[in-house]
Amino acid sequence: MTNYSHLFTPLELGHVTLKNRVLMGSMHTGLEETKDWARVAEFYAARARGGVALMVTGGMAPNREGGVFPGAAGLFTDDDIANHRIVTDAVHDAGGLIAMQVLHAGRYAYGPECVSASPIKSPISPFPPKELDEDGIEKQITDIVTACVRAREAGYDGAEIMGSEGYFLNQFLVRHTNKRTDRWGGSYENRMRLPVEVVRRARAAVGDDFILIYRLSMIDLIPEGSTFDEVIELAQAIEAAGATIINTGIGWHEARIPTIATSVPRAAFSWVTKKLMGHVGIPVITSNRINTPDVAEDVLATGCADMVSMARPFLADANFVAKAAAGDTHLIAPCIACNQACLDHTFSGKISTCLVNPRACHETELEIKPADTPKKIAVVGAGPAGLSAAITAAQRGHDVTLLDRDTRIGGQLNMARVIPGKEEFHGLVDWFSAMLKQTGVHLSLGVDVTDDKMDGFDDIIIATGVAPRDPGIPGQDGPNVVTYIDVLRGGATVGQRVAVIGAGGIGFDVAEFLTQTGGSPSENLPEWMVEWGIADPAKARGGLAPEGPRPEPAARQVTLLQRKAERPGKRLGKTTGWIHRATLKMKNVTMMGGVNYERIDARGLYISFGEARERPTLIEVDTIVLCAGQLPQRGLADRLQAAGRMVHVIGGADVAAELDAKRAIDQGTRLAAAL
Repeated sequence: MTNYSHLFTPLELGHVTLKNRVLMGSMHTGLEETKDWARVAEFYAARARGGVALMVTGGMAPNREGGVFPGAAGLFTDDDIANHRIVTDAVHDAGGLIAMQVLHAGRYAYGPECVSASPIKSPISPFPPKELDEDGIEKQITDIVTACVRAREAGYDGAEIMGSEGYFLNQFLVRHTNKRTDRWGGSYENRMRLPVEVVRRARAAVGDDFILIYRLSMIDLIPEGSTFDEVIELAQAIEAAGATIINTGIGWHEARIPTIATSVPRAAFSWVTKKLMGHVGIPVITSNRINTPDVAEDVLATGCADMVSMARPFLADANFVAKAAAGDTHLIAPCIACNQACLDHTFSGKISTCLVNPRACHETELEIKPADTPKKIAVVGAGPAGLSAAITAAQRGHDVTLLDRDTRIGGQLNMARVIPGKEEFHGLVDWFSAMLKQTGVHLSLGVDVTDDKMDGFDDIIIATGVAPRDPGIPGQDGPNVVTYIDVLRGGATVGQRVAVIGAGGIGFDVAEFLTQTGGSPSENLPEWMVEWGIADPAKARGGLAPEGPRPEPAARQVTLLQRKAERPGKRLGKTTGWIHRATLKMKNVTMMGGVNYERIDARGLYISFGEARERPTLIEVDTIVLCAGQLPQRGLADRLQAAGRMVHVIGGADVAAELDAKRAIDQGTRLAAAL
């Protein structure tokens, strides 16, 4: 698909016309908290230059108690307004429009001053909120409205009032968190009073020529969540109160159903937004896991929404819209929804960026400029580190040759993409291939890279990756023992009863691969919804199926083990680890920590527990899969260094750490930017 006629149709909002149907959704990047306003401005201006119609900032706190964390950014002073004016001026100079999201966290605020409808502690925060009285509620309304007014004073074209994802306004809407019996609780009319009053007073305060977006939870995915009749009633009241646009929110942060991770099917919740179409007269935006122009066009063409919201795709590629308009869809760096460098960073107090694009949020610091003196550069290893280094070096004008003994590019990405739920890695490898051609990198595959092949190059980059670590278990050379490479590259026969040694990211991937039956649920929306227990909110309150999750039976009986005496999966991604653990639990995978691997024989794996090697146990299995870590492959680098050659070592060849593509791509990009 190349003619994105729906995507590039302008959208009339009365006082302003959006040039296309693409919204860059809100993302908390942490940039505003740096107070480096030139850096903040360039981040948004780059996306404006890239053609997006309207952007929404990360959530700005309306007051101290409503901030997501202590010190969260907001427009509290005249200085704040002046600083944000730097951002809005840069966006307008770049031809864009930008709205500020006003986010009151309510009981999700990570601080003891948090407030909410009722004093019910969130499961994802240690602080019970204070129940607001009438004066307290009035203060919150006034502060949210004041934030919208200040946004206008700072030059923003609009404001998005955050009313979904389980934040403050959402907390008043559902009985799950609102136990009040006054005029702010009880009946739905009372429970929706607060968001409606906020929008009504905000519109009166900012005037008619200012975009007001209301982010409305279409499906809460929590017990006692909203029915869809209530969603429609709220949407109509929000429209009557003066909203310009209704944006879709999906699921509360505490919901135990994934909503944006890579294992979620593309456009998985657009059907929910479609249910609202026709019930309101203002434009409706859909969101979540829309990451390509084709998906966005299909969502619009099938009447799911008037506009699409994409957030993380604009971390992956600031020029997403411009490339789609030019017919260069194959050159759009893909968002793989991994969360590793965006949400995981956010929830760890780090500046967000992107695994695929390390320049995201670092535009003023990591610049890709033409080389003063073009060089002839060899890059050995066509995994993520080598690919990013080769492409970046070629973009700068260097003459780059990329060599690998494999017959295809991608390295260990080729194993990642066979894992159920990681199909997005196919697109990443395809993008790397397109970029090699576009930048003119000379590709030499299926070659044994010997020392003499490095003659004649000015710089040598070694990105030869990793090899599996030998765990040294007696009996591991038996016919019932294979490595993760044997399994994921498709050559190994694996029995019905399996022990997986090593419960890091690779161990979890292998367990998911071995337990999956048939096709991946990530590519079958109805099957995925049944697996996670998602229902139509018109039939089940909050969109939770009464029967709960119903996954397909596991293809194999799997036991996942690790030496560390801690919960397996504890060190997985901060925002996705729980999904992997839940997936394996649904497949009845046994997970064990604190074990010693004593020996292997034809009957299976013998283990014991703790330093005293207590409770010797035989795990009777047909196959043992070794996922016991990796070691750098540095042979070529060591030989060249011993011969006096200057080499740069990156990626797994530098540090072998759980196939860390984020670090590998960042390292490759930064090295090539500096050569």
